[in-house]
Amino acid sequence: MRISVAADERVGVASELIEELTRRGHETLPHGALSETERDDWAWASEAAARDVIQGRADQAIVCCWTGTGASIAANKVSGVRAALCADAETAKGARRWNDANVLALSLRSTSAAELQEILDAWFATAPSPAPDDQANIAHLSTIEQAG
Repeated sequence: MRISVAADERVGVASELIEELTRRGHETLPHGALSETERDDWAWASEAAARDVIQGRADQAIVCCWTGTGASIAANKVSGVRAALCADAETAKGARRWNDANVLALSLRSTSAAELQEILDAWFATAPSPAPDDQANIAHLSTIEQAG
Protein backbone atom coordinates (compact mmCIF):
# COMPACT_ATOMS: atom_id res chain seq x y z
CA MET A 1 0.00 0.00 0.00
CA ARG A 2 1.20 3.53 -0.70
CA ILE A 3 0.91 5.80 2.35
CA SER A 4 1.41 9.55 2.24
CA VAL A 5 2.97 10.75 5.52
CA ALA A 6 3.18 14.32 6.80
CA ALA A 7 4.64 15.91 9.92
CA ASP A 8 5.43 19.49 10.78
CA GLU A 9 8.54 18.53 12.75
CA ARG A 10 10.79 15.53 13.31
CA VAL A 11 9.94 14.88 16.95
CA GLY A 12 8.13 12.12 18.78
CA VAL A 13 7.15 9.25 16.51
CA ALA A 14 7.55 11.20 13.23
CA SER A 15 10.70 9.47 11.98
CA GLU A 16 9.75 6.15 13.56
CA LEU A 17 6.47 6.27 11.62
CA ILE A 18 8.25 6.18 8.24
CA GLU A 19 10.50 3.34 9.41
CA GLU A 20 7.56 1.34 10.76
CA LEU A 21 5.47 1.76 7.62
CA THR A 22 8.42 0.65 5.49
CA ARG A 23 8.99 -2.34 7.80
CA ARG A 24 5.36 -3.31 7.27
CA GLY A 25 5.89 -3.29 3.51
CA HIS A 26 4.28 0.04 2.66
CA GLU A 27 5.70 2.62 0.27
CA THR A 28 5.76 6.10 1.82
CA LEU A 29 5.40 9.54 0.29
CA PRO A 30 6.93 12.02 2.78
CA HIS A 31 5.71 15.61 3.24
CA GLY A 32 6.55 18.59 5.42
CA ALA A 33 9.45 18.06 7.81
CA LEU A 34 9.82 14.51 6.47
CA SER A 35 10.72 15.91 3.04
CA GLU A 36 13.85 17.83 2.18
CA THR A 37 12.08 20.18 -0.23
CA GLU A 38 8.69 21.07 1.23
CA ARG A 39 7.30 23.63 3.62
CA ASP A 40 7.03 21.98 7.03
CA ASP A 41 4.06 23.86 8.51
CA TRP A 42 1.22 21.55 9.59
CA ALA A 43 -1.45 23.05 7.32
CA TRP A 44 0.67 22.75 4.16
CA ALA A 45 2.13 19.34 4.98
CA SER A 46 -1.23 17.81 5.93
CA GLU A 47 -2.92 19.27 2.85
CA ALA A 48 -0.23 17.74 0.62
CA ALA A 49 -0.71 14.29 2.16
CA ALA A 50 -4.50 14.51 1.93
CA ARG A 51 -4.33 15.57 -1.72
CA ASP A 52 -2.16 12.52 -2.45
CA VAL A 53 -5.06 10.34 -1.29
CA ILE A 54 -7.77 12.19 -3.21
CA GLN A 55 -5.71 12.42 -6.38
CA GLY A 56 -4.79 8.72 -6.29
CA ARG A 57 -1.08 9.03 -5.56
CA ALA A 58 -1.60 7.31 -2.18
CA ASP A 59 -4.08 4.81 -0.81
CA GLN A 60 -4.18 6.45 2.62
CA ALA A 61 -2.34 9.13 4.57
CA ILE A 62 -1.03 9.68 8.07
CA VAL A 63 -0.68 13.29 9.20
CA CYS A 64 1.03 14.48 12.37
CA CYS A 65 1.53 17.65 14.34
CA TRP A 66 2.17 18.42 18.01
CA THR A 67 -1.41 17.67 19.11
CA GLY A 68 -2.68 16.09 15.89
CA THR A 69 -5.62 18.50 15.88
CA GLY A 70 -4.28 20.99 13.33
CA ALA A 71 -3.14 18.20 11.03
CA SER A 72 -6.60 16.58 11.14
CA ILE A 73 -8.36 19.91 10.53
CA ALA A 74 -6.14 20.73 7.54
CA ALA A 75 -6.55 17.27 6.01
CA ASN A 76 -10.33 17.41 6.44
CA LYS A 77 -10.48 20.63 4.42
CA VAL A 78 -9.62 18.58 1.31
CA SER A 79 -12.88 17.40 -0.22
CA GLY A 80 -13.32 13.64 0.11
CA VAL A 81 -10.91 13.22 3.01
CA ARG A 82 -12.12 11.63 6.21
CA ALA A 83 -9.31 12.27 8.67
CA ALA A 84 -9.56 10.89 12.20
CA LEU A 85 -7.41 11.95 15.14
CA CYS A 86 -6.66 8.70 16.96
CA ALA A 87 -4.92 8.43 20.32
CA ASP A 88 -5.50 4.71 20.79
CA ALA A 89 -6.15 1.48 18.90
CA GLU A 90 -9.89 1.32 19.62
CA THR A 91 -10.43 4.81 18.20
CA ALA A 92 -8.40 3.86 15.11
CA LYS A 93 -10.46 0.69 14.68
CA GLY A 94 -13.72 2.63 14.97
CA ALA A 95 -12.53 5.34 12.59
CA ARG A 96 -11.82 2.75 9.90
CA ARG A 97 -14.93 0.65 10.56
CA TRP A 98 -17.69 3.22 11.05
CA ASN A 99 -16.22 6.31 9.37
CA ASP A 100 -14.21 4.72 6.53
CA ALA A 101 -11.44 7.13 7.54
CA ASN A 102 -8.80 7.44 4.83
CA VAL A 103 -6.41 9.68 6.78
CA LEU A 104 -5.04 8.91 10.24
CA ALA A 105 -4.02 11.92 12.35
CA LEU A 106 -1.56 11.46 15.22
CA SER A 107 -0.20 13.63 18.00
CA LEU A 108 3.59 13.89 18.02
CA ARG A 109 3.39 14.98 21.68
CA SER A 110 1.37 12.14 23.14
CA THR A 111 1.73 9.09 20.85
CA SER A 112 4.25 6.69 22.33
CA ALA A 113 6.13 4.12 20.28
CA ALA A 114 4.02 1.34 21.83
CA GLU A 115 0.77 3.20 21.08
CA LEU A 116 1.93 3.82 17.52
CA GLN A 117 2.29 0.07 16.98
CA GLU A 118 -1.17 -0.62 18.41
CA ILE A 119 -2.82 2.18 16.43
CA LEU A 120 -1.23 1.05 13.16
CA ASP A 121 -2.17 -2.58 13.86
CA ALA A 122 -5.81 -1.60 14.38
CA TRP A 123 -5.87 0.87 11.46
CA PHE A 124 -4.53 -1.58 8.89
CA ALA A 125 -6.45 -4.62 10.21
CA THR A 126 -9.86 -2.97 10.08
CA ALA A 127 -12.02 -2.64 6.98
CA PRO A 128 -14.95 -0.25 6.52
CA SER A 129 -18.29 -1.59 7.64
CA PRO A 130 -20.58 -2.87 4.87
CA ALA A 131 -23.68 -2.17 7.01
CA PRO A 132 -26.23 -0.03 5.13
CA ASP A 133 -26.53 2.55 7.92
CA ASP A 134 -22.75 3.00 8.09
CA GLN A 135 -22.53 3.30 4.30
CA ALA A 136 -25.39 5.85 4.32
CA ASN A 137 -23.51 8.02 6.81
CA ILE A 138 -20.36 7.96 4.65
CA ALA A 139 -22.38 8.81 1.52
CA HIS A 140 -24.05 11.69 3.37
CA LEU A 141 -20.66 13.30 3.93
CA SER A 142 -20.52 14.16 0.20
CA THR A 143 -23.87 15.91 0.53
CA ILE A 144 -22.54 17.92 3.46
CA GLU A 145 -19.40 18.89 1.51
CA GLN A 146 -21.42 20.01 -1.53
CA ALA A 147 -23.72 22.14 0.64
CA GLY A 148 -20.64 24.01 1.85
